[in-house]
Amino acid sequence: MTLKTLLNETHRSLGAKMVDFGGWDMPIHYGSQIDEHHLVRRAAGMFDVSHMTVVDLKGERTREFLRRLLANSIDKLKVQGKALYSCMLNPQGGVIDDLIVYFLGEDFFRMVVNASTREKDLAWMRQQAAAFGVEVVEREDLAIIAVQGPQARALVAGLVAESDRAALDKLGRFVALDVTSAAGVPLFVARTGYTGEDGYEVLLPQTAVVAFWNALLEAGVKPAGLGARDTLRLEAGMNLYGQDMDETVSPWEAALGWTVTLDEGRDFIGRDVLEAQKAAGNARQMIGLVMDEKGVLRHGQEVLTANGEGEILSGTFSPTLGKAIAFARVPAGNIPMGAAGDVRVDIRGREVPVRVVKFPFVRDGQPQAGINP
Repeated sequence: MTLKTLLNETHRSLGAKMVDFGGWDMPIHYGSQIDEHHLVRRAAGMFDVSHMTVVDLKGERTREFLRRLLANSIDKLKVQGKALYSCMLNPQGGVIDDLIVYFLGEDFFRMVVNASTREKDLAWMRQQAAAFGVEVVEREDLAIIAVQGPQARALVAGLVAESDRAALDKLGRFVALDVTSAAGVPLFVARTGYTGEDGYEVLLPQTAVVAFWNALLEAGVKPAGLGARDTLRLEAGMNLYGQDMDETVSPWEAALGWTVTLDEGRDFIGRDVLEAQKAAGNARQMIGLVMDEKGVLRHGQEVLTANGEGEILSGTFSPTLGKAIAFARVPAGNIPMGAAGDVRVDIRGREVPVRVVKFPFVRDGQPQAGINP
């Protein structure tokens, strides 16, 4: 059975092309994926991400539970509303899912996890939470709209109650705040996103999501589909679960070592495997690639390096750069940056030279240094 968000008919009325995305009927674009990509980089666009899963964790030992569950340290969260990005690992050190967790109180944390991993995430969390007496509550009553781009914050502020605007304006990155809309609807507004641009992810009651979407439309925010969201996040150097990482891939192998905290005395799930991988120094590595020739880098293509063979993970044509970019996972070992030819990609039997670059490929709407020759 195909799942639908409450905005499904709204998307169709706006001319969206709908596709199956992890069992959900979702908009891929509203006419032009590239136009929507540029819209977010230059102004503001909004995405229906109500297929994502919101989970509330409640109980006196919730922080203790999250110390065990997550590879990143929940003790970094000391201020109410602050958020943390982390991987949730299996005992083999593989990534069950990547997620954002918000500190709302010592007995109350909120998570947003991926749509395609909903069932296994909930089952795993409930299994681990039992020993800590923590309640795991799926918030099916909440929808999510992401508003992203240089103009996003100002446009959302116009729809918030005047008494809340000053606090919203001061909201820091990776922090969330409870406010009220001008129409009296409670909003959980997080200064987070999946595009590399500033903006908000707004959680609100399902019953109010259509009206809030329409209010954003009237304020001048145009809709964007999952196609643009994918090219935006890849330009921004952000992983996609199931394509760039999964339960067979450790954070070291997904360029997510920065999310692993090996703090003293904290025995999180998968820690022993991660420590062994780090000590051995032989974990596969994820690298960024740019192809200066015409064509597109695609998932599954073979990557050839002096250290051995790897493969393309996420690959696409970058609208901002005007050329193909990709993540690739390759064997451990030093790989020179910059010069084309040290690494090649097999495209239909032809070995095409590519350049290894640092990602993100694009930051604040501009190519990173060394990306465009």
